[in-house]
Amino acid sequence: MDARSRASHALQGTGPAALSGVGVKDLKSWQSARLSNDRLRRSGKLVVRRAAAGGTSGTGSTGGAGGTSARQALAPRSTTAAATAVPAVAPATARTQGPAVVQPAAAAGTSALVLYDNTGPYGYLGELYAMAAANLAGHFGTVTAKPVSAYTAGLVNQYTATVYLGSTYYGGTVPDAVPAAFYQDALATSHPVTWVGDNIWGMANAVGVDAFKQHYGWDPTNSFYESGGTVGNITQVTYKGQQLTRKIPAGYDGGVLHPALLTGPGYPQVNQLAQATDANSGDTSPWAIRSGNLTYVGEIPFTYVSESDRVIVFEDLLFDGLAPATAERHRAFVRLEDISPKSDPTELRQAADYLYGQKIPYGINVIPVYTDPKGVYNGGKAETVTLAQSPQVVSALKYMLAHGAVLMDHGYTHQYSNVNNPYSGVTGDDFEFFRAHVDASDNVIYDGPPAEDSTLWAQTRVTSALAAFATAGLPKPTLWTTPHYAASATDYRVLGQNFSARLERTLYFAGTLPGTTVNTGQYIGQFFPYAVKDVYGTTVLPENLGNYEPQPYNNHPARLPADLVASAKANLAVRDGVASFFYHPYYGTAPLQQTVDGIRALGYTFVGPTDLNQ
Repeated sequence: MDARSRASHALQGTGPAALSGVGVKDLKSWQSARLSNDRLRRSGKLVVRRAAAGGTSGTGSTGGAGGTSARQALAPRSTTAAATAVPAVAPATARTQGPAVVQPAAAAGTSALVLYDNTGPYGYLGELYAMAAANLAGHFGTVTAKPVSAYTAGLVNQYTATVYLGSTYYGGTVPDAVPAAFYQDALATSHPVTWVGDNIWGMANAVGVDAFKQHYGWDPTNSFYESGGTVGNITQVTYKGQQLTRKIPAGYDGGVLHPALLTGPGYPQVNQLAQATDANSGDTSPWAIRSGNLTYVGEIPFTYVSESDRVIVFEDLLFDGLAPATAERHRAFVRLEDISPKSDPTELRQAADYLYGQKIPYGINVIPVYTDPKGVYNGGKAETVTLAQSPQVVSALKYMLAHGAVLMDHGYTHQYSNVNNPYSGVTGDDFEFFRAHVDASDNVIYDGPPAEDSTLWAQTRVTSALAAFATAGLPKPTLWTTPHYAASATDYRVLGQNFSARLERTLYFAGTLPGTTVNTGQYIGQFFPYAVKDVYGTTVLPENLGNYEPQPYNNHPARLPADLVASAKANLAVRDGVASFFYHPYYGTAPLQQTVDGIRALGYTFVGPTDLNQ
């Protein structure tokens, strides 16, 4: 019995919030503290102290009214996020051991510096956001990420471009940890600087408000997140003709900074790159602006993201600083999902015939071993079937490989042990490398890695999966997709040692950048519009549209061809982006055809998975 008896459970990473449950709970108080400081700054009552020499660590309070003081601990460490962050997959024949050797997609020597805040009780959020930015910058070249407090004079001039993520609103009991040298260098350098979120007013105060205004044409010291006493209800961001969504629940929205633009003699013109629209008032204001070397983005856009979200603006703006000569190009990719020894060979051949007839290369995600340890779909009798025991399925797979398909490994059994994780314990239904359950409100809750998770455990599953392919007479897959897009940092590194690339969405855990103990309860989920070299040092190929799913499940709405096409349209804003989705062959070919036709009509060209790194 295949998975048609229930929804295909194409889980969206950690859900629309993108953060772990701990992070979601912290968002409300984090945003509240930020807005409290913003009100104090507007009234001239925010007291900002300079951090002691050597910076501060992530142990203090966020400050503001009612903040409790805390002693600052050791100075943060400088860390490097990735050694060679470039999106290219070497041919399988070029690999001998470990990760594939890769070549830069951008000009040789392209490098990004990502700076982030790590102070206050929510300092870990700064690291999560920094990982998200560093991953995206990994599309272009090498990436170095470090706490902003570790910045030293002249560092911006050593990199092609710099991104600073202001996530700690300094003031009250949290001293300003941004070194004066960074404030000064950001103004003086000719290299591009992208400033995201908080503390841009700190730069203006440090370099002189008049000097900032004359250099950039706007006044951060008179720019605030609230307008008319509220952050409003900004639900749309317009960029390059695309209407992008912004869906943040009430109480979790810290707003978008309203930049006070200046006009008149002596002020340079400010380029308004993207516009935010308030659904209640209809008012518009800049979401991102640029003047001189400085690009300013009015919020950190890595939470409550969707396939058509305003984060697309940030993903495209990185080209301006890191690869400005990039030509417009729009490619698409489709993979067929959850193919197992119990799949219907006729359905597989039908999907292959349609895609081959359309001259569309595609990926096939194959689970080499099907197991139903409790007999949920087999009358209470346990059942396990390997590819070698399913010659008709293997024959269909070989037919697909001869008709445009690229074989990809989708786990070993795509389930965990003999327990519901979270649904049935059956292949295709459940997580394999992460534990999860469904709560009383019908939400899937991530519980963390299995107790036995380790390098050896993960490697054993990978080795077993590859052996199952070999036993069935199939070639060795060089690409991988993690079941339900969830694994530990340990697992991701193991996967990077066995496969040239992962094609998926990914979880990134606190502690990764400084190289400290990874906190499995603090993480951010992310998907990409182009190939990246991520902070685990592995190549990740894009999946950014989701999948066709005709039935809602676990508070996820149904997702129809029109929804996938609409997301592809939004992603046209990325100048060299990919519209990548997946599809379950048991739904027949009609919805697949509708999706392909709609995406092609937008001007996309379908390519194979091994083309996505180029």
